[in-house]
Amino acid sequence: MTQPFNFEQALKDLQSGKSLTGKDSILGPLIKQLTEAALQAELEQHLAHDPQPNRKNGKTPKTIKHPSGNFELDAPRDRNGTFEPQLIKKNQTTLTDEIERKVLSMFSIGMSYRDINQHVEDMYGLNVSNATVSAITDKLIPELKAWQQRPLDSHYPIVWLDAIHYKVKEDGRYVSKAVYTLLALNMKGKKEILGLHLSENEGANYWLSVLTDLNNRGVKDILIACVDGLTGFPEAIASIFPHTETQLCVIHQIRNSMKYVASKNQKAFMADLKPVYRAVSKEAAEMALDELEAKWGDAYPLVINSWRRKWHNLSHYFKYPEHIRKVIYTTNAVEAVHRQFRKLTKTKGAFPNENSLLKLLYAGILNASDKWTMPIHNWSLCLSQLAIYFEGRLDSVLEI
Repeated sequence: MTQPFNFEQALKDLQSGKSLTGKDSILGPLIKQLTEAALQAELEQHLAHDPQPNRKNGKTPKTIKHPSGNFELDAPRDRNGTFEPQLIKKNQTTLTDEIERKVLSMFSIGMSYRDINQHVEDMYGLNVSNATVSAITDKLIPELKAWQQRPLDSHYPIVWLDAIHYKVKEDGRYVSKAVYTLLALNMKGKKEILGLHLSENEGANYWLSVLTDLNNRGVKDILIACVDGLTGFPEAIASIFPHTETQLCVIHQIRNSMKYVASKNQKAFMADLKPVYRAVSKEAAEMALDELEAKWGDAYPLVINSWRRKWHNLSHYFKYPEHIRKVIYTTNAVEAVHRQFRKLTKTKGAFPNENSLLKLLYAGILNASDKWTMPIHNWSLCLSQLAIYFEGRLDSVLEI
């Protein structure tokens, strides 16, 4: 029989420094007493309304996990076996979902299963196995699937597209997989991740399927797409969104260029390259590019030809004012998301399957999205100017 909770002893224990929660806590016996009393009340209510003759039939002991510590619960039974308690169901082993919420919170900031287990042990005096942590975090997977298929807005002013790579076990060996991330600014100027896709290799062909998925989920128009220099990327975008302006990442272009410049010339080459990408206008940039070619064209024709070949998609940003240029000339916005992904996954050398990777990245997305509550700086001005540059494209969705 449960002993009544001794409030005088609890007060003495609290004054002596004993913990309110966790293993052997002050509140543990009180939680047990209140829970058993509530279950008894549920059973009596059930018996009072049972159309069949029925009565109490003893108790079944079960261990319950709770933030105030584990306790042995004496769950009441009825003779007919028709009693279904609501507070703690027959196969339930936790009193609240607080522990699960804590586990998911720690998981979403990249803590290892071992560290999660240790923290839960320290906080609640409970031992949470790796299998339990995995089972709890697996609850994110159906939510992730629904999120990947959710309907999207019809118009997005700006979208950044990029990929990050991870090792994932497949058929007994670890292979490199590309995670495709699509980050957008919606009509309110707030960041929103539109999708997360996984494929073996990054390529324009797979990006085509990703963009087709966006279109199928309701996206009808994107004004500006900011991407890296992947071959065939602008063509893939144009095939699904023919009116979208594709801006190649200037920072990617600079980095790729410097790979082919001798180390002894890099400082001087960068000084001559800077007037190209920092020019006040496209015309000034083209003059600076001509000067760059005149000086360095013989030594590094591959680099100069790359800028010439990609100039159409590299130079779109020059026609915009500074506050729009800063947003679109680089894919830094989506790369910042990938930096957060790397923080989450830095303790993981590789992943046993695709779901284990995607559920962790999705947990990170939920964390990041909670912080994206405000529009970017000067968004009202940016949007009004974009509406002018892309005349008529936003009329159906602007709230005027």
